[in-house]
Amino acid sequence: MLVAVLAGTASGAAAQSRDIMLATTTSVRDAGLLDELLPPFERASGYTVKVVAVGSGQAMELGRRGEADLLILHDPAGEARFMADGFGIERRALMHNEFLVVGPDGDPARVRGLDAVSAFRAIARSGAPFVSRGDRSGTHVKERFVWAAADVEPAAPWYRESGQGMGATLLIAHEMQAYALTDVATFLGHQYPLELVILVEGDTLLRNPYHVIRANPARFPHVNAEGAAALWSYLLAPDTQRRIGEFRKGELGRAVFVPDALDKTDGDGRD
Repeated sequence: MLVAVLAGTASGAAAQSRDIMLATTTSVRDAGLLDELLPPFERASGYTVKVVAVGSGQAMELGRRGEADLLILHDPAGEARFMADGFGIERRALMHNEFLVVGPDGDPARVRGLDAVSAFRAIARSGAPFVSRGDRSGTHVKERFVWAAADVEPAAPWYRESGQGMGATLLIAHEMQAYALTDVATFLGHQYPLELVILVEGDTLLRNPYHVIRANPARFPHVNAEGAAALWSYLLAPDTQRRIGEFRKGELGRAVFVPDALDKTDGDGRD
């Protein structure tokens, strides 16, 4: 329970900074999950969580500079390098959802119901517009992986990089009546008034795991290790995990995030 998880952290907060720097992927913030989870933690612990929401690549750059106490990411390969380089001391599976291929209902490339690789090949063959985040985010990394699996090197004029977050990228795709790869949480949260529909889903290749990482205080003595440990414990606690699983489920008719830390005893959380 929250009180038990945070027992003693208020006195610890007095010894260290009461601010916790959380670097997180934009999809977690844009879905509204942090607005659901962080206020109860802050009230119970006495900490204030300062959120920096960027792509996973940018979040890891913050971590490599010692500018984050805790990170929530969805780039498993990049996270493995981050840990191997000694920037994190612990990494655990937090939750997962899936990526989707969305596009105009008219579906000019005829991708509806295909697997992800076949859909990307069909988009390239047709020359239908596709909007990429192009920002080194976890979504961009996954997209590049699918293009490589499809043996396609996307290029102008049909391929455009927005260089922006998922919400802005979806808006551009809406305006261009283009295809895009998106996480399900951001898409469902921004679906209205977008004139885009889900065309490809359920492909295991599009699984989207999120992990939480604690910064290494031996490398960066100034990080708020105590605050990071408190927020880490809260996010992985059974009550919080259940709240993650129920987040907007009744409203949207499907799970936005699936908790991954329930009944887990391993410490590395690797997929």
